[in-house]
Amino acid sequence: MSQKLSLKVNGKTVTREVAPDRLLVQFLREDLALTGTHVGCDTAQCGACTVHINGRAVKSCNVLALQVQGAEVTTIEGLAAAGGELHPMQAAFKECHGLQCGFCTPGMVMSAVDLVQHHAHGSEAEIRAGLEGNFCRCTGYQNIVRAVQCGAAAMKQKGA
Repeated sequence: MSQKLSLKVNGKTVTREVAPDRLLVQFLREDLALTGTHVGCDTAQCGACTVHINGRAVKSCNVLALQVQGAEVTTIEGLAAAGGELHPMQAAFKECHGLQCGFCTPGMVMSAVDLVQHHAHGSEAEIRAGLEGNFCRCTGYQNIVRAVQCGAAAMKQKGA
């Protein structure tokens, strides 16, 4: 039996009927067509599905949609400015070549933004530890760490 779900997604109020067993990642991708949130492992291991719930990075494959009733959810699509300008962290990943195939990138960026917002002056070791729940099979992480450092500096400069 479906239940009513009401929340904010990327700043817009959304109300839908959802099944009690519907995962947040399914709701975002299939019901709202926000396909930037990727499904990688379905077991909260890879981090490709990371979104922000009330300002904190959460793996959306591990959360039922109904658990976010009344919450504010931000996906990678909602991170950029309304005019299309990339968020400083998105721009840093692009400029620092912090991606290759791009599959892990949305979750990695969402985790990086959360990390920087809560630990603004992270060392390389702290960044690596902070991103350890996000797997990249392509880059070797060196450019990802550099991108997070550059993104952190840009976020500080912009006050983001």
